Amino acid sequence: MQHTHALDARDALDERDVLIVGAGPTGLTLAVDLARRGVSALVVERADGLFPGSRGKGIQPRTREVFDDLGVGEAIRAAGGPYPVGMIWQDGRRRGEHRMFDASDEGSEDSPYREPWMVPQWRTQEILAARLTELGGDIAFARELTGLDQDPDGVTATFTSGPPVRARYAVAADGGRSTVRRALGITMTGELIDPAPMLVADVRIDNLDRDNWHIFPPSDTTGFLAICPLAGTEDFQLTAQLPRTTEDVDPSLDTVRELIAARSHLGPDDVTSVSWASDFRPRAALADRFRAGRVFLAGDAAHVHSPAGGQGLNTSVQDAYNLGWKLGAVLQGLAPASLLDTYEEERRPIAADMLGLSTRVHRGETRRGEATQQLNLGYRTSSLSLDTRTNLPDDALRAGDRAPDGLHGVRLFDEFRGPHWTLLAVGAPASAALPPLPAVHTVRIPSHKTYGDGLFLIRPDGYIGWAGDSPTHLHPYLSRTGS
Repeated sequence: MQHTHALDARDALDERDVLIVGAGPTGLTLAVDLARRGVSALVVERADGLFPGSRGKGIQPRTREVFDDLGVGEAIRAAGGPYPVGMIWQDGRRRGEHRMFDASDEGSEDSPYREPWMVPQWRTQEILAARLTELGGDIAFARELTGLDQDPDGVTATFTSGPPVRARYAVAADGGRSTVRRALGITMTGELIDPAPMLVADVRIDNLDRDNWHIFPPSDTTGFLAICPLAGTEDFQLTAQLPRTTEDVDPSLDTVRELIAARSHLGPDDVTSVSWASDFRPRAALADRFRAGRVFLAGDAAHVHSPAGGQGLNTSVQDAYNLGWKLGAVLQGLAPASLLDTYEEERRPIAADMLGLSTRVHRGETRRGEATQQLNLGYRTSSLSLDTRTNLPDDALRAGDRAPDGLHGVRLFDEFRGPHWTLLAVGAPASAALPPLPAVHTVRIPSHKTYGDGLFLIRPDGYIGWAGDSPTHLHPYLSRTGS
């Protein structure tokens, strides 16, 4: 890659550990995770401010756990609400309820969150940005990337304004049309899921209740229309399928009024404002690589989803959550640089699976339910997952699985929260002598129906890295992971 202009000796370099390009949910999540580890990171964003729309409004249960760990769980809960029941309309009449999600069990000891939580994306980003500021992190707006160059020791980036940045690593979190990905020459492989474009907009509507997600099925002459009340706001999110022949979409108030009047019982004047609108053609695409040298791809820069099923933002946040602790360990000299190779190893297969799930939901081949909650995702085949136990039953919890919650005198998620590793001793090992582990938080509980007896080393991102009946082989594992 080449700079668009050569650095002058007089240029002042802004030196950081990590440069994050893009201040969306991915970039902000990563910045928060790095800031709490004391890693110097800068988020640069080409726009003048945070994204203003509601686009990724569904926070899945696993992502709620991530946000709880990052210190924004309560703010996310307060900002949103549960999804309303769908209501089918036809000829101006309510024809019946439509459950948008398969019913889930109530929150359990293992999983405190069992339903997606609706928070407009703009509000999620505000909460993450506030948390980043609280931790002393930085966001630089109106900083469009113009050049990116890397050498064996780091990355140098230049921008339309402001000083160049020199960082040891860089992360592309700049969306599906990623400037960084294109500069790296990394291609995306995918498909157009639906040739008909979609319009998504945040609108104010009179004479429509906020108790339901209002669904207007397609007719012979019009496409699908859905109007969902956005929790915590006075807005609705409109989603409308446009004719396949549509080329240029005018996302104006008049266009939205005309569309709603044509497909529902509402009149044009019932729509009082449009605060944000965007059109897109649903597609699924996966980057061929998630890394090039010292630059990593995360979020939409690495995988682009249909919005159906609410997997895009959630998969993106968890990319950042996976990468954050690994960058922190390497930058602080706690783990070898080879640890960073496991980011693509672990996240690319997950992204591929979630792309497939989003596509099936979009096409009506599967419903939103347990799979879309992302609680069952894990890394059993990862090189970072080591289980030294033998003769385990088929349903046993294993290394690579998400570490469940629990309440045994202490709440396990409270013990796991923070940038540290946790050694959980359950059952007989809870009373056994354990080796001194100064950098690892140790928790002992007498029993847990899901864990069973044993020792479980919990990674900073809430997955079981190592499991065993005794501490044998624990220290070699610790030395290669920075714990």
